[in-house]
Amino acid sequence: AVQGQARRLLDRADAWDRFPVPVDDLLSAAEIRVAPTSAFEFSAIGSYVKGRAASTGARLKSALSKVFGLYDAAEGVIHVDNTVVEAKQTFLKLHETGHHRMPTHRKTFRFFEDCKRTLSPDVADQFEREANNFARFLLFKGGTFAEQAADCEFGIRTPIKLAKRFGASIYAACREFVRTNPKACALFVLEPLENWENSRFRRVRRIETSPAFLAQFGAPAVEAITPDHLLWPAIRRRRRMTGPVPLSMPDRNGQKHECLAEAFDTTYNVLILLFPETALTTTRVVIPTHKERVR
Repeated sequence: AVQGQARRLLDRADAWDRFPVPVDDLLSAAEIRVAPTSAFEFSAIGSYVKGRAASTGARLKSALSKVFGLYDAAEGVIHVDNTVVEAKQTFLKLHETGHHRMPTHRKTFRFFEDCKRTLSPDVADQFEREANNFARFLLFKGGTFAEQAADCEFGIRTPIKLAKRFGASIYAACREFVRTNPKACALFVLEPLENWENSRFRRVRRIETSPAFLAQFGAPAVEAITPDHLLWPAIRRRRRMTGPVPLSMPDRNGQKHECLAEAFDTTYNVLILLFPETALTTTRVVIPTHKERVR
């Protein structure tokens, strides 16, 4: 249902073959707009809390510090924090558009804005995941990103290059590259390190695996990369990109495989792409689905 709504919006905006993603045209086709004055701006907060208790402003600013986008169902507008990078603003706009285009979201949010009740955490989490998938489908044009990645050399440079073409962040493009890849590969997203001298580990924020990697090696279970971890050599001081670094990794049956690790520092996170050497020599053909190619 989510993909169906996203597909129809791409059709309506004639956005399938336009790069990067034409955000303004998609919002226009969805009949939603970005608020001229964002709720995240200090002046807007001041206007809202005027005449209210002093604690109201503090609570509102505290709440806004935890989110970057808001959907006003009653007004049909989106509020986006314009202090974040442009690629993130793009995803936020598409995410909030997802709430607007999904009938269950729009009607539910309107109902709860008019009363003192709130969504249960489980339902709220489901709505957020659905809006994320809606935004992901729009941003990467369904399977178009995977098709174009399959035509490029395998490695971390490919999603970095395609990120600019699609208007996505490098982080989002690398995740999409792995999750849609027919080859065995995994992406380790590490938290930034503020002080190299006093810290000897990198905390793992997220791990994304391709279906083939999961089947061959299983789900990696690691919370931090330390000097004794096989991926540690891929982390180089003050180097934005490193690799490919050779390493040996056992599969689910204990058999060792020669693998490679490539790393890229986005300044927000360090991304490590891990894959067996065979991924560089094997060839797979990605066939676009009929529904995504029939406009």
